[in-house]
Amino acid sequence: MAGPHEGTPARAAETPPPPPVAHTLEPDAGSNAGHLSFFTKVCYGIGGVPNQVASSAIAFYLQLFLLDVAQIPAAQVSLVLFGGKVSGAAADPLAGFLINRSRRTGSGRLMPWVLGCTPFIALAYFFLWFLPPFTSLRGLWYTTLYCLFQALATFFQVPYTALTMLLTPSPRERDSATAYRMTMEMAGTLMGAAVHGLIVSGAHGSHRCDEATLPGQVAVFPNAIRLYPIAAAVVAVTYPVCSSLLCLGVKERPGTVQGVQAECGRQTMEAGLLLHVGVGFELHLAKMIPSCVADPSAPASGQGLSFLAGLGLTVRHPPYLKLVISFLFISAAVQVEQSYLVLFCTHASRLHDHVQSLVLTILVSAVLSTPMWEWVLQRFGKRTSAFGICGMVPFAILLAAVPTAPVAYVVAFVSGISIAVSLLLPWSMLPDVVDDFQLQHQHGPGLETIFYSSYVFFTKLSGAGALGISTLSLDFAGYESGACKQAEQVVVTLKVLIGAVPTCMILTGLCILMVGPAPKAPTQDSSRSLRRRTSYSLA
Repeated sequence: MAGPHEGTPARAAETPPPPPVAHTLEPDAGSNAGHLSFFTKVCYGIGGVPNQVASSAIAFYLQLFLLDVAQIPAAQVSLVLFGGKVSGAAADPLAGFLINRSRRTGSGRLMPWVLGCTPFIALAYFFLWFLPPFTSLRGLWYTTLYCLFQALATFFQVPYTALTMLLTPSPRERDSATAYRMTMEMAGTLMGAAVHGLIVSGAHGSHRCDEATLPGQVAVFPNAIRLYPIAAAVVAVTYPVCSSLLCLGVKERPGTVQGVQAECGRQTMEAGLLLHVGVGFELHLAKMIPSCVADPSAPASGQGLSFLAGLGLTVRHPPYLKLVISFLFISAAVQVEQSYLVLFCTHASRLHDHVQSLVLTILVSAVLSTPMWEWVLQRFGKRTSAFGICGMVPFAILLAAVPTAPVAYVVAFVSGISIAVSLLLPWSMLPDVVDDFQLQHQHGPGLETIFYSSYVFFTKLSGAGALGISTLSLDFAGYESGACKQAEQVVVTLKVLIGAVPTCMILTGLCILMVGPAPKAPTQDSSRSLRRRTSYSLA
């Protein structure tokens, strides 16, 4: 049998075929087998829009809604945010475990999970912004709904992302479909903040405090109870609409060894921001196709090791430990900056009427600067590019000290640029860390999937802790839910959360990242790291 590159019959008979390698499985460029139509690619990209729209709206506006519209205590809001993030992190391995063991149906193996989650996640999202008639148990209501939404969002995103490798056996067509998906998801991120913010802007304008100026006096927000459910309904409708288009335009092909292997072996660095990965599903793929994560002479990925045993090996690898700890601080700083921007503009400055424009400035700046940072990473190196994260530090402090509109817009623009590199950089550095581990353990198990999935898990937990603790600090400062004007201690706390806290966390993370030598970038011959298609979000 001829190898991947055919020669003459005589030569084929003399020379044994080379062992199969992932990147040699790409079909002939001129072949139309596996070609995806424009309609199919667009429908596939549309399927990723709902989660990005919802995540963007939640990242910027949920905390303000819980505190000032639902008027639940800050301590309970802390529990809501922490519980939801932990629920999303815990759902990753569970989703992978269940999807791994699901059977193929008439519509495929992954598509039923996406369609099955759609009505439930739409309802969970709508009721997350709904104000129940009772007041004593609102904290429990929103904790339950946010945990449910985060878990369902994971069960929606994991099979949708994994669907990439079952679209076509052609890696080039997968690349093209992924480009469509990333474009649609970025558009969804912008749309979520824009649409939700425009609808609820009337609930948080400066006019709400015209008749209530004393600290602690509760203001009734005009139309707030009506506007938030309307915004939630608009976003929730995107789930059945986009899922229907995904189902109509995309046909899931039966998975093959060659298709999975080709997908696992391709290197991609997408302009993206928050990874969603099913731990169990990723481990299943690595075990099913060992050669997609290592060369043929290496042992199978994680063969003979449980996830916890593999995790123990990865966390003892110094470069990985340094990368994880540093970006736990940095990613937590970014989430704190995003979450408290709207609260800061509402209660600690006179920027009520600029909230929507500032949020869009951050998102547009981050999206547009991503290609620039990709070029900088290639041209100047990854450690040098990390200093771009520091750009937001002086401006965040400046905003806390001088909260005026011109300063706020400059801060929003620079923050977007810094956020882009802070969320792109770890996915550029992680493959080098994995390769460094493989070079030091050439005869050990391949644990690439555990490196990736555990990083996602730790990042989600760090966000949960940062948001939970920071929101709890508002309760200690005396934040009164629904109050028109907060006490001076609350204003000071918000300034610290928007300026000093992200600054300290970013500088700490960068110091940890810069200590010690960086892992050497692998050569083409020695590179055996796992490059996975992932889904990202600015929120």
